[in-house]
Amino acid sequence: MISREMIPYTRRWVVKIGSALLTRDGAGLDRTMLEPWVAQIAARRLAGNEVVLVSSGAVAEGMVRMGWRSRPKALHELQAAAAIGQMGLVRAYEACFQAHGLHTAQILLTRDDLVDRVRYLNSRSTLRTLLRLGVIPIINENDTVATDELRFGDNDTLAALVTNLIQADLLILLTDQEGLFDHDPRRKPDAHLISETRVDDRLLDEVACGSANNLGTGGMITKIRAARLAARSGTPTIIAPGRSERVLDRISQGELLGTFLSPVQGPQAARKQWLAGHLQVRGQLTLDAGAVRALRERGTSLLAVGITDVRGSFSRGEVVACRAECGTEVARGLANYDAQEVSRIKGQPSKRFESILGYLDEPEIIHRDNLVLL
Repeated sequence: MISREMIPYTRRWVVKIGSALLTRDGAGLDRTMLEPWVAQIAARRLAGNEVVLVSSGAVAEGMVRMGWRSRPKALHELQAAAAIGQMGLVRAYEACFQAHGLHTAQILLTRDDLVDRVRYLNSRSTLRTLLRLGVIPIINENDTVATDELRFGDNDTLAALVTNLIQADLLILLTDQEGLFDHDPRRKPDAHLISETRVDDRLLDEVACGSANNLGTGGMITKIRAARLAARSGTPTIIAPGRSERVLDRISQGELLGTFLSPVQGPQAARKQWLAGHLQVRGQLTLDAGAVRALRERGTSLLAVGITDVRGSFSRGEVVACRAECGTEVARGLANYDAQEVSRIKGQPSKRFESILGYLDEPEIIHRDNLVLL
């Protein structure tokens, strides 16, 4: 796991900038604030870091352009504001990064892009390619087509899911606060900054408070949730004051700035936890006693020879439950074949796959790296 002392040596960052920082608390995009952040991201890129930027501000900028004083409640008006504001947001970023000789790429995501396995893999491949090419991806939710009240919920959540997607080393949430406090500093001036704790610290649930403005959809509670999401990949989160001078440079040098939220476990254990509890199960495989023993006692991959029954309609890459013949769920994992293919090769040794299916993709139905015991 990455400790605070190791931050100067991290390579892949996800940086999220909130609406209040970008739009002068609703008065339109603030280029005087934007340019220093871009300069710092450019410096990180030139120093060898890979940086993905998750940016709020599209709805707020659209509201300013349309002369709206308050955030609309109707979904179609929110979508319209996002579409209008996205133009100005991306143009501003592009101009600022071009001044440093860097290319940018706009990525608009919906929740389905990170739930559907094929789209998930495609999104990951695209982002990794952009990073390899030295391009700065600028990510926002595809608000104009979202049907569930524009939600991932907020860009803190989106940033955390992108962190999982690309297995980033560090998530930085830039906010208009100094970090996370033990009490609301707007109501209790003697509140103390929490400089470092673990994401499972229950004190976080007690002290988190909502956003004080009507522009963003976030607040400290969404940042805590985001940190816990990022921790599934073993990634720490820093909640940092975005208006502080050279905030990203100082973080990169290891300065104690804002609140550092450390994960409880390393990346592989976090991935196993994600498989166990956070994906919808699409199908079910019944295993014979020998296969159950192999999984539990030897930690092997799941082979077709030990499968006796297949239920559900799942595609390759989707989550399936593995059950003993008595019905007890013993494991979950990502299937290498779809339901129809597994039905044809169940009970068969891997060497027969090609003669039955006409091809061999993988010798295992579920590789042990993509399987978690329950």
